[in-house]
Amino acid sequence: MTPASPPIVLTMGEPSGISGEITLKAWHSARDILQPFFVIDSLARLKKLSASMDLIIDVAEISTPDEVAALFEKALPVLPIELSDQAIPGELNPKNAPAVISAIEQAVEFVQRGKAGAIVTNPIHKNALYQNGFSHPGHTEFLAALAGINSEPVMMLVSERLRVIPVTRHVGVSDALNLLSPELIIETALIADIALRQDFSIPQPRLAIAALNPHAGEGGSMGAEEKTLIEPAISELRSQGISVTGPHPPDTLFHERARKTYDVALCMYHDQALIPIKTLDFDSAVNVTLGLPFIRTSPDHGTALDIAGTGEASEQSLVAALKLAGEMAQNRIAERLT
Repeated sequence: MTPASPPIVLTMGEPSGISGEITLKAWHSARDILQPFFVIDSLARLKKLSASMDLIIDVAEISTPDEVAALFEKALPVLPIELSDQAIPGELNPKNAPAVISAIEQAVEFVQRGKAGAIVTNPIHKNALYQNGFSHPGHTEFLAALAGINSEPVMMLVSERLRVIPVTRHVGVSDALNLLSPELIIETALIADIALRQDFSIPQPRLAIAALNPHAGEGGSMGAEEKTLIEPAISELRSQGISVTGPHPPDTLFHERARKTYDVALCMYHDQALIPIKTLDFDSAVNVTLGLPFIRTSPDHGTALDIAGTGEASEQSLVAALKLAGEMAQNRIAERLT
């Protein structure tokens, strides 16, 4: 029998957004199907939110992740962190940015020490962090820096019906064209192949690579990138033993029959990947960061300041992120034992 992984650690995210609400709802609605987790957050904030939402939720202060297992069925375990100022739902308060950053740093320390099996990050508001000297482009880059890696992590979006990876991410379309190269496609595909094996227990991953241009370039009449960038990458990947097909016209890559032929689709730019998965599974898609030395998942939405404090926020994506993190942690343990 595979030994159980340590508890999952959940970060607080932006305290003026919906993270507290969805954290409470996730524990309340889904604790029976989730691996035990704890959250690094303000105990007072969560108690106040619980009361305002009319949810009967016990929150229990812990001082170490070792206490989580014994508490989890009856209370949400909270490793307390103090906010610098009050957190009013919907009103961004940059004074609380140090606590947001500290929660992420502590989570990485726990997972690096083996005290947590995976990290799940609640959404952050980057502008609030930038006002406090935060120098990283985003969450993922900060995690990479804390992990001490220089390579660019890979973002994979996961749902029950589709996995997608954008080879280029948060850049404009013209910049994405400049960034695309056979080397980047190859590097992304190799990281995906490793992750599918060790974290998703897929022994022979099948990768489908999307074309960039309509009709996969129509033999060059609609663009040359397929021949100059994508096909050379596919040839090299095949020479390394990777099961890969493409370049596939994107307009025929995501229907139900096509999705059965691959385990992940690599797309050339952000929206090419995110439009299909958000169309299929808007509420339950999970953001997974590949290429880190630890497991990190996140709900695929933002801080939602506009609905914070109303009780309307759905915990579905956070539940999916917590569930997937637990499964990946167990798969990684099993893979190490084989």
